[in-house]
Amino acid sequence: MKKYICFLGFAVMLVTSCKKFGDINTDPTKSANLDPAIQLGYAQQKFSGDLNVQERLNVILAMPLVGQIGGAWANQYGQFYVKQERYASLLWEDNYVNEIKNILDAEERTRHNEAAINLNAMCRVMKVYLFARITDLYGDVPYTEASGAYSKGKSAPKYDKQEDIYTDFFKQLDTAAANFNVGKDVVNNDAFYKGSVSKWKKFTASLRLRLALRLAKRNPTKAKEEVQKAYTAGVINTAEDNCMLRHDNVQNDYTDLRGNGISAALNQGDLIGYRMTSTFITHLQNTNDPRLYVLARNYLDKPFKPFERVDITEQVKAQVGSFGVKPADFIWDNWQNTIYINTPDAQNVPVSNNEQFIQVANWLIAPNAPFLHMGYAETELLLADASIRFNIQLGVAAVEHYKNGMAAACRQLTIYPGAPAINDAAINQFVADNALAPGKELQQINTQLWVAYFLNGPEAYANLRRSGFPVLPSGYKSGYSDATQMPRRLEYPISEKSLNATNAGDAITRMGGKDDWNNRVWWDMP
Repeated sequence: MKKYICFLGFAVMLVTSCKKFGDINTDPTKSANLDPAIQLGYAQQKFSGDLNVQERLNVILAMPLVGQIGGAWANQYGQFYVKQERYASLLWEDNYVNEIKNILDAEERTRHNEAAINLNAMCRVMKVYLFARITDLYGDVPYTEASGAYSKGKSAPKYDKQEDIYTDFFKQLDTAAANFNVGKDVVNNDAFYKGSVSKWKKFTASLRLRLALRLAKRNPTKAKEEVQKAYTAGVINTAEDNCMLRHDNVQNDYTDLRGNGISAALNQGDLIGYRMTSTFITHLQNTNDPRLYVLARNYLDKPFKPFERVDITEQVKAQVGSFGVKPADFIWDNWQNTIYINTPDAQNVPVSNNEQFIQVANWLIAPNAPFLHMGYAETELLLADASIRFNIQLGVAAVEHYKNGMAAACRQLTIYPGAPAINDAAINQFVADNALAPGKELQQINTQLWVAYFLNGPEAYANLRRSGFPVLPSGYKSGYSDATQMPRRLEYPISEKSLNATNAGDAITRMGGKDDWNNRVWWDMP
């Protein structure tokens, strides 16, 4: 990502100017001379490189909500369902004035430019991708009036119904798919695919597939139609076409976007308090999943530098096994007595309570760990779900998509620098041990998606809500929790209910008159 270093510094100024450009341009909803390609690259980089959003939304809220990590004091907000308005509001208040403002401006200024037809198509797809994350978390949100609506002097934006937003999503993807042209402009600032139009077409179809299945219960006819359209267009069908952003080996702070923001959120500080949950680890153990020790390891906490710690996984496993924190526990609640191990450098080394709880492997949380937006494993598992759900055949039978997805999910871990490859024999045994069982197909498929989405908490949260799987134990903790079961959405920011009260109020009225995190977004049905 070194070629993006130059534009990232500019992008910081870009964001600041975007917040104020209502004062200096004739039309406060549009910029005059910013390079739309840089705006696209900025939005791509910030999606996973923003430590502020990734720490609050992903690590503190979403990943604990779906039972993947927990144990740290900060995890209580997701793990135990503790309301924290500041964290729940962050994505909204950050994205609308940064990524969304930039991508809408870039899309608008390239819309009628024949020399930027591919750039415009990429911006359209990125717009859908960004808004999908927002609306899937909150429900009805500003969409058609979002461009410039948060600029100085502009009126407060109306909230579009999520149903209408999704209708437009598919129209935007239609336009982008039709306009992509390998003979036209090459977008060198594209951080996903380096301007490859053929790969962008596959990403576009794959995003359509993902969003189509959101509607599987709410509007199965439309969902089936969009699934078939996605498959016909050609979804990601090899690992080489995976959509990811390869980050630089730079430890992010709250302004530098070059490194992986999720990694920075997990590895910052002297001690790493985040642990894998017993729910997640036990599932991997019970299914003979060969990803277990690629995803999770034990380390000595000294020295207090994440990437200088000694890996003691095998020694701990031999004495006490591998285990995570329970759904309603902090790391200190289920206290483990000190054990003693031998390492190549020392004898009778004490291993404390914290060190015995297994945690995320170092190669997954390195600054240069890539962020996987969509990949072959996901598309195969989604096709398996659609094949079962709609009783259709998409190329091959559902069982073949399922097997392909499981194998690809194991193999895709090699994208992380230093991660060991899982051998074919272990993968084949894993697939054979977890054959689809009649009546449990959707449960098995979507539980595999839950594992494959590890480190992408918002997507795991969306897929769990739309599919109902896996069925997780409650994280309710007496004295902490504000709910007994997993909340279904994020509540609107206080700033919106104060400064945009009429429009926020209209959206709240549509959901029954109360802005409650137990309310379901439009597509989320029992």
